[in-house]
Amino acid sequence: ILNISLILFLFFGVNIFAQEEKLDKYPEPIGGIEAMIKNVVYPASAKETGIQGKVLVKVIIDEKGNVVETEVVESVNADCDKAAMDAIKKTKFTPGIKDSKPVKAEVVIPVMFKLS
Repeated sequence: ILNISLILFLFFGVNIFAQEEKLDKYPEPIGGIEAMIKNVVYPASAKETGIQGKVLVKVIIDEKGNVVETEVVESVNADCDKAAMDAIKKTKFTPGIKDSKPVKAEVVIPVMFKLS
């Protein structure tokens, strides 16, 4: 039996649309990181071949907290990349906040695939 651990970290504030200053509050997954981890499915092909690593996904989150765009900026392999993007797309976020108003924001979310 393979034990699989998925580790997900959030790095925020990579780029903010139409903002020269930092946000007052960055987007966060509703239900916390655990909610996003539940959406990640370790691809069978990656498990079988022992593929591990970190996928970095650039994500644009709109003013309503919806993921409107994803792009892999650091790849592990096509199946892990797709699994990471799919998990993020299924996640609802709180929007970024600037001057007490929700704003569109770009964040980078690393998703770690690790067999144990």
